[in-house]
Amino acid sequence: MSNHTPSATQSATEDDDLPLSELAAMLMARWKLISIGTLIAGALGFGVASWLPPVYTAQTVFIAPQSAKSSASAALSALSSLGALSGGPVASTPSDQYIALMQSRSAFDRIIDSFKLFAVYDVTLRSEAQSKLKSKTSFTVGKRDGLITVAVEDQEPQRAADMANRFVDILREMTSSLALTEAQQRRQFFEQHLEATKNKLFAAQEKLQASGFNQGALQAEPKAAAEAYARLRAEITSHEVRLQAMRTQFADNAPELQQSTATLAGLRRQLALLESAPRATGVGADYLGRFRDFKYQETLYEMYARQFEAARMDESREGTLIQVVDLAKPADRKSGPRRGFITLLAAAGALITLLAVVLLQATATKNRVDGALAGR
Repeated sequence: MSNHTPSATQSATEDDDLPLSELAAMLMARWKLISIGTLIAGALGFGVASWLPPVYTAQTVFIAPQSAKSSASAALSALSSLGALSGGPVASTPSDQYIALMQSRSAFDRIIDSFKLFAVYDVTLRSEAQSKLKSKTSFTVGKRDGLITVAVEDQEPQRAADMANRFVDILREMTSSLALTEAQQRRQFFEQHLEATKNKLFAAQEKLQASGFNQGALQAEPKAAAEAYARLRAEITSHEVRLQAMRTQFADNAPELQQSTATLAGLRRQLALLESAPRATGVGADYLGRFRDFKYQETLYEMYARQFEAARMDESREGTLIQVVDLAKPADRKSGPRRGFITLLAAAGALITLLAVVLLQATATKNRVDGALAGR
């Protein structure tokens, strides 16, 4: 049978918690310790902040080139065989894409090599230098104005400004060598096909000249038929190019893809009818075949040349011109370390720690006293 009455048990439970008056009394009894400890911690924090080397931040602000709607869109719609050639995926916005380029390993390596950051950061591994540089660099985009800001921290204000400006220079170099926009991708595509078609055109011309006939050797009707055949073959080639590009962008059951496939099939049927027509024999037939191949390459070359020039104009119009709004300059005031913040943080941490220690000691003392009283 228990020796404790219900009232005694309830009283002991209530005594487990220290009353607020006792807590306040214990804290007041140790106010000197708490105050002195907080002041010492704050002083140490201020000393550490003063001992740390100063840090300067330089910022450069520029406008990201915006991709304007291509003026060649109408031409590509009219020549349906040459549309939708932009190819691979692009970033959600131009700003995101340009920031991704500046954050790339290639851009960081150029900065590291240009400013000899191995010695500056006192590291030996390139990955360590990249990590250090990444922690000291920030890229932000204004939500309202869309301006891109590049901020770099360094112990030397001049080097911080030079590094921030160097990021913009590297971005210019990368955008001039990479096909980023729709116009750049089209220009690159047509440039490759234009060069290949040019070589084929020269070969067809040499074969035509080697046949011994000149262009006036045939009557008007055979020549017109050869030209029509050449145009039709060029149109089929263009449709095949477009269809190949569309398959990377659309599903097999997409209406655009189905329509293009049907158009290509119709053009091939027309070509089959022309090829099945009776042909001449002899030397004239040989010349006619070479002339048709020459006209085919010539027509295809003209189509690619027109689209290449249109893409070049669009590229120059939308451009990769990076307009700097604020050029980074050496900061005249340091951005860190923040002595006041570090001092307050150290003092607050010490105050909380000392209060916790005092409360734990008071609780432990009360428990020992209660245990001694209960053992009597």
